[in-house]
Amino acid sequence: MQNPPPGQQQQGYGSPYGTPPNAPMTPTPGDGGPKGKTALGGLDANLVSALGYPIGIIAIIELIIEKQNRFARFHAFQSILLHVAFIVLYIAIGILMGIMMAISTNLGVIFGLFMPLIGLLYLGALLFCAYKAYQAEWFKLPAIGDMAEKFANK
Repeated sequence: MQNPPPGQQQQGYGSPYGTPPNAPMTPTPGDGGPKGKTALGGLDANLVSALGYPIGIIAIIELIIEKQNRFARFHAFQSILLHVAFIVLYIAIGILMGIMMAISTNLGVIFGLFMPLIGLLYLGALLFCAYKAYQAEWFKLPAIGDMAEKFANK
């Protein structure tokens, strides 16, 4: 095989026409990626995504405003789904605690010990997800990550 003339690169597998074979992948047009700017005041997507976990209203605003940055939309959806899952779980445990309290006070007290544990797990999940989003990682939670990805791709 002959070498290409000077000034021309040989095409690598999967490379767009005219790019060097080992060129870094660039985000798709319209998708700013984790370091791209968002519609929320021109802030970086990783910063807005990280703030959306502990401050859920930012995630809601991000979903309303942002139309192009998939990274920001994914983390906004994942944040909202995490908040909703926690609220549903907390209500279910509260109902079960009430039922246990009606059966026996001791069972209700023992079951009520799960409430602070669930709260600590929730806080830990929020902080961990915020850290991962700030590090510009596409971290998916086990149960809700796939749903968030599906919603963000629409």
